[in-house]
Amino acid sequence: MIVEYIRYRIPDGRGEDFEAAYRKAAGCLSRAPQCVDYELARSAERPESYILRITWTSVADHLDGFRRSDLFQEFYAAIGSFVHDIEEMSHYERTAVHGAGGSIPSLYDWAGGTGALERLTERFYDLVAGDDLIGPLFKGMDPDHPRYVAMWLGEVFGGPARYTGERGGYSHMLSMHLGKAITEPMRRRWVSLLMDAADDVGLPADPEFRAAFTGYIEWGTRLALANSQPDAEPMREAPVPHWGWGVAPPYRG
Repeated sequence: MIVEYIRYRIPDGRGEDFEAAYRKAAGCLSRAPQCVDYELARSAERPESYILRITWTSVADHLDGFRRSDLFQEFYAAIGSFVHDIEEMSHYERTAVHGAGGSIPSLYDWAGGTGALERLTERFYDLVAGDDLIGPLFKGMDPDHPRYVAMWLGEVFGGPARYTGERGGYSHMLSMHLGKAITEPMRRRWVSLLMDAADDVGLPADPEFRAAFTGYIEWGTRLALANSQPDAEPMREAPVPHWGWGVAPPYRG
C-alpha cells in the first residue's frame, strides 16, 4: 500500500465550499477498488490549511487505475476548482514505525489481563471435558494447556508477548492443530463453549468488547479448521496476530 498526501491552502471564505466538494468527491473514493481509506483534516492553528490523506493499494493502481477510470472524472468534476490551491501532492511509503497510543486500552487490559484470561480458559476447558463432540479432541491434555491458551490470547489481544517468548509463537500454535481434521460442527461448539465460559467468568459484556472478542474467535477458529485438514498446506511461519477494537472502540460514557 502507498499513502498519498495532498496539502491545500484554501482562501478565506471558501472552506465550506471546499469541504462540501470533498464530501461529494468522497463517494468516488468509497467506490474505487484501488482506494483503501481516506481522510480530510483541517489545521486547528491555520484554518486555511487542509491535508487530504488517501491510502491506495499501490502507486500504479492510483495512477494507472483510478486516474484512468470514470470515477476519477467524477471525482475531478467535484474538486477540480480547488486544484490550483494544492501546495503539495506526493506519495509516501509506510515505514516499520507505527503503533497505537495509550488513550485506548488494549483488549487485554479491558478484559482484565492475564488473571481474567486464565479464568476464562480454565472454565472453558472444564466445559470441554464434559462435551461429547469436542471433548475427545482434548483427551490426555497437558494440565497446563489452559494457561498456554490464555497466554496466546493475551498476546493476541495486546498483552505481553509471552507466547512468542516462551512457547514458540505462531508456528507452535499451528502445530497444535495440524492433522486434527476439525469439522465445522466442532468449530461451532468450540466457539459456543468459549462464549459460555466468557459469561460464566464475567468477562466484560459491553457490545464493543464482545464484538472484537468474538471477531477474533471466529477468525481464529476458521483458520484452525482449515489448517487442521489432512490436505492443508498452511503458512508455517508468521507473527502472532495482534487483534484490536476494529470499528467500535470501547464506549466510556
